[in-house]
Amino acid sequence: MTQDRPVFGIVLMLGFCVLAPLGDALAKLLGETMPLGLLVLARFAVQAALLIPLVALTGRPWRMRGRVLRLTALRTLLHIFGIGAMFSALQFLPLADAVAIAFVMPFIMLLLGRYVLGEEVGPRRLIACIIGFAGTLLVIQPSFAQVGAPALLPLIVAVVFALFMLVTRQIAKETDPIALQAVSGVVATLLLLPILTIGASADLPALSLTLPANAPYGLLLSIGVLGTVAHLLMTWSLRYAPSATLAPMQYLEIPVATLIGWLIFRDLPNGLAALGIAITVGAGLYVILRERATALSARTQTPA
Repeated sequence: MTQDRPVFGIVLMLGFCVLAPLGDALAKLLGETMPLGLLVLARFAVQAALLIPLVALTGRPWRMRGRVLRLTALRTLLHIFGIGAMFSALQFLPLADAVAIAFVMPFIMLLLGRYVLGEEVGPRRLIACIIGFAGTLLVIQPSFAQVGAPALLPLIVAVVFALFMLVTRQIAKETDPIALQAVSGVVATLLLLPILTIGASADLPALSLTLPANAPYGLLLSIGVLGTVAHLLMTWSLRYAPSATLAPMQYLEIPVATLIGWLIFRDLPNGLAALGIAITVGAGLYVILRERATALSARTQTPA
């Protein structure tokens, strides 16, 4: 069993908080000239190419069957749809706004846990969810006024990734996390190739297989590398530090995304959006702290 090394786990999570929004920024940059389908395909194809050799060299169990295989396929479909929705959102919204709106996911997971899985969720956490949603609406409002319905895409991302996490929880104890990502990369690539071929035949620009002249192949490759390495850092961080320690740190992704968005695109959230981000982060941290307190006192107190 891996010994807890909280500082090392925190450093790994910090790496995730930097690499994940950096990968999103590249997707936003390349999305101005490249079809959406190619960006998503690159993300998963590179993931498969990086992780299959790692699985082979380390002898990790990767074969799946029955229920686990079906849930892995569902998880992969959700992953494709979630990343596609996020990459689409980035073409309309500032990086920080898109990331902040997507951080409504913990609230959605809490509600799904209560109403789908029957988990106990106390009134204070439900109130925190409502406040977090209100903060998210403040972030959405300026963008919605400017671009309309596409401002809601990060909400779709949040719902899809909440379902993605619920499915992952169902198979986490039965699969190796790196092997799971490798298999998902292969399955996603095999699914996307015929979809893009059909899309190209139907003359759908978003699903075109045609790369623009002088395409920046290095940046396209980097989207897959950054996404894959970021996920590995997050996975490995959980081996060295408890999730209760690491969960609040994920919110550092929002200020990092704000900084990257300003450096690359000169985008900053306006006053209303900044207030909404602060409310969302505060409510999310409260939910995480309540989850930790409830877990520690589960045997003696009623969850609150």
